[in-house]
Amino acid sequence: MKRYKLFVVLTLLVAGLTLAVRSCRPRETFAAVEERPEIGYRLNDSICNALSDLPATVRMERSIRSWMARNNLRGATLAIMRGERLIYCKGFGWADAERQIAVEAGDLFRIASASKLITAIGIMKLCEEGRLSVEDRVFGPGGILGEELFPEIKDKRAVKITVRHLLNHTSGFSRRMGDPMFRSADVMRWTGRTKRLTADDVIAFQLGLRLRCEPGGSAQYSNVGYLVLSRVIEQVSGLSYEEYIRTHVLYPAGCYDMHLARNYYEERYPREVKYYGHAPGERILSYDGSGALRPREYGGNDIAGLQGAGAWVCSSAELLRLVASIDGRSRVPDVLSARSVAEMKQIRRKGDFGYGWARCRSESGVLVRTGTMSGTCAYIEYRPNGLSFVFIANTSHYRGASFTNGIGRTIRDAMARVETWPADRDLFTAVPHGTGAPQ
Repeated sequence: MKRYKLFVVLTLLVAGLTLAVRSCRPRETFAAVEERPEIGYRLNDSICNALSDLPATVRMERSIRSWMARNNLRGATLAIMRGERLIYCKGFGWADAERQIAVEAGDLFRIASASKLITAIGIMKLCEEGRLSVEDRVFGPGGILGEELFPEIKDKRAVKITVRHLLNHTSGFSRRMGDPMFRSADVMRWTGRTKRLTADDVIAFQLGLRLRCEPGGSAQYSNVGYLVLSRVIEQVSGLSYEEYIRTHVLYPAGCYDMHLARNYYEERYPREVKYYGHAPGERILSYDGSGALRPREYGGNDIAGLQGAGAWVCSSAELLRLVASIDGRSRVPDVLSARSVAEMKQIRRKGDFGYGWARCRSESGVLVRTGTMSGTCAYIEYRPNGLSFVFIANTSHYRGASFTNGIGRTIRDAMARVETWPADRDLFTAVPHGTGAPQ
């Protein structure tokens, strides 16, 4: 009888181990992606939902699922960090609702304007390498993107635009014709172009408009400004924007599975989720000028063309690790100096933005970055003396940016339901031993 009981226990342990290992494996095979450098521990390949099945977080998860249901969010992912330890990471809901594929911890999501934080880090890295200064002028004679690239500038004040002005949204770029990065078909019609707009086409269109104010004046959010910064990185580094960011920022930070987005569902990366707009069935004119009607999230907008303004795809865990690599602490090695980290979050005037950050609270040290577009809500909150987190959903909301801005309070309220967080784990460096479940 004792032997029989022992046999049953061993059988259940083996079954549990098999299921946990399977749950940590990628579910499908997709088109090949570029080779990544050899490294011992790949975060996305190592984590899975089972590792964060903690009794203490049941009430938090119930609250998050209820909130997602009320707001019709198909799927989401949440990563939580204390200090510089990743203590929790889990997916919620559906990565692909039609195919009944659940979100896993290492799945990839578009992060929209949270991409700007990555671009700002790249600019500061070039400054540290001595190849750039935030005071360098961008356009006109002697500019980084000089007359040979952009010979026609309608408003001559634009030659005063510096890298700093682009970083903190004080370039003076006008939005009187809307945001050209989300009006590709219109810009093609206005300019008589018949082929997909390049980054330089979009920048040239913007330079064909008068500025709303002198560079360095009041801040106004500009996606085009961060597209220009993407081109600055290319011009100064001699590499493509994506290649420079990968090799000089992401790989040194231990992030090996971050990519620039592709436009269509069929082009998605391994483990990338499906995206859902807030108005099912809505179609707009395709970004490529073909006249076809497509979903906003799949061909209606040129998501890939956003580049450093909004095109990055990643997991919540790797995005949180990148945040840990620019926080001035030592457990996760920083990719920037303390001076650069401080400069990125310095607000010189009321109403200004940090470099890449959306909100910087000097008293508490809290930093926030959000991202919103069709099919995506992304929220980053860094707290030096508390729990930091990244939440990303694969569904947009009809309230747009105002909904995304409210995610922080929702997640903080849910996390407050956890009485005790694990103190001895760090998924950034290793998964717990045993069956794949926490010890």
